[in-house]
Amino acid sequence: MPKFSLKSIDRLNTCHPLLQELFNDIIKTDDCAVIEGHRNRRRQNRLFNEGKSRKQWPDGKHNFMPSMAVDVAPWFPGKGIPWKEPGNFYYFAGKVKAKARELGIRIRWGGDWNSNNDVTDQTLHDLPHFELVSTDRITN
Repeated sequence: MPKFSLKSIDRLNTCHPLLQELFNDIIKTDDCAVIEGHRNRRRQNRLFNEGKSRKQWPDGKHNFMPSMAVDVAPWFPGKGIPWKEPGNFYYFAGKVKAKARELGIRIRWGGDWNSNNDVTDQTLHDLPHFELVSTDRITN
């Protein structure tokens, strides 16, 4: 049974409770690693300057406390994070989006920023990125 490393737990604990709920549910069936939750000013601006983020401090969803965004990647024992295999990220994101929908949690994924289900129209591919669109649950 998959479980988070202590480092992943620490990172997830910097995130909004809805993101914690979502990924604590995901880890029950899918092994993954939390790469980043809250991002401080120095790190956010460094990523912006490197072109890895389009937001400067304090405008990124990672900059809130608790963080409104989290970077989570699929994890394979003996292999780690499959950085050079984007198909694994797309597959994982589909599972995360389905679980979020089941839990009534509104998220946006960094592989489909406009949430139109067309992953070919993106100009920024941030495949590990998931962010809350709203802190209100979807109710049926």
